[in-house]
Amino acid sequence: MSDIKKAVLAYSGGLDTSVILKWLQDTYQCEVVTFTADVGQGEELEPARAKALKMGITPENIYIDDLREEFVRDFVFPMFRANTVYEGEYLLGTSIARPLIAKRLIEIASMTGAQAISHGATGKGNDQVRFELGAYALNPNIKVIAPWREWDLLSREKLMAYAEKHGIPVEMKHKQGGSPYSMDANLLHISYEGRHLEDPAAEAEDSMWRWTVSPEVAPDAAEYLDLEFKNGDIVALNGTAMSPATILAKLNELGGRHGIGRLDLVENRYVGMKSRGCYETPGGTIMLKAHRAIESITLDREVAHLKDDLMPRYASMIYNGYWWAPERLVLQTLIDATQKTVNGWVRVKLYKGNVIVVGRDSKTDSLFDPTIATFEDDKGAYDQKDAAGFIKLNALRLRIAAKLHSK
Repeated sequence: MSDIKKAVLAYSGGLDTSVILKWLQDTYQCEVVTFTADVGQGEELEPARAKALKMGITPENIYIDDLREEFVRDFVFPMFRANTVYEGEYLLGTSIARPLIAKRLIEIASMTGAQAISHGATGKGNDQVRFELGAYALNPNIKVIAPWREWDLLSREKLMAYAEKHGIPVEMKHKQGGSPYSMDANLLHISYEGRHLEDPAAEAEDSMWRWTVSPEVAPDAAEYLDLEFKNGDIVALNGTAMSPATILAKLNELGGRHGIGRLDLVENRYVGMKSRGCYETPGGTIMLKAHRAIESITLDREVAHLKDDLMPRYASMIYNGYWWAPERLVLQTLIDATQKTVNGWVRVKLYKGNVIVVGRDSKTDSLFDPTIATFEDDKGAYDQKDAAGFIKLNALRLRIAAKLHSK
């Protein structure tokens, strides 16, 4: 008999987690609490409540939480303050949602007296790592049940047979094969993996993309957008103040209309394999470009270079599930300290898949001095003669080496 009396399941109401719910009841004979997170995936979540009720879950054990504002405010925005990009391209749309879900799983486990949490991540992917590292960081005594590492239901056909045997309601789209892709969506992005995309030489069908139009058919007229920053975060669009989640949703709409934010990537997974995925991150793509633009006039050169040096490590921490680790928290403190002067506005032009910065200014924190940078008469603001000594000092080692090797 298991010592687990109650478990909190990250539950979407889809085939996999519906099977897991029944499997937990049968295998562990435990009470199950379902948790469904709204992080902006754009799907109706109430059907998950109805399915859970049909599976015998009591109303007080069903949690459906709107986490959109917390997701953008406390996870997406802090990540973008660091200009975070994994392996030069990926904006970490899936990765950044996992620590929030793990946090909420642990909170619900504490509120309900559950001894375990459970998730539907497979044993091949990164999400199992992200969920569990986050959970253990927040509650070292929690038990984790990962059915894909325990059961023998390792194919879609076996899951369907289990569902049919146990009377688990399955949507017709699953019976008909559904989408040919494994998909994940939240307010920051939507991802596609599997089937046709498992051949890295095959171009993704244009019909696959859901958030963005093809750049070829995007509007012929460019659209201008003003973004206002305060302490490194966007607080207003075109002069209108908005909440973090509303800002990101609006940027997704604008970027998608202009074919911005598509990515086809073969990435290195934490578990060691290479994986091909396609991503749409229209709002994040605009945010990244604009944030770097406002930093270009408000950050000291060496501070900006230090941030760029640290960013790949920060990105790896998020990708590998270390959001709640002390090194990420320490690095976040450093990053946030650099953002106190990142205030002002950036104007971008959206046009056929491109985000083009066309203006930026900061009335309070700009380090750009036109009297020094000018190509016209600077009236003595900068003495060109000073450069000679600087160059000679920096060239000294080069000259010594050149003389040595010329003998």
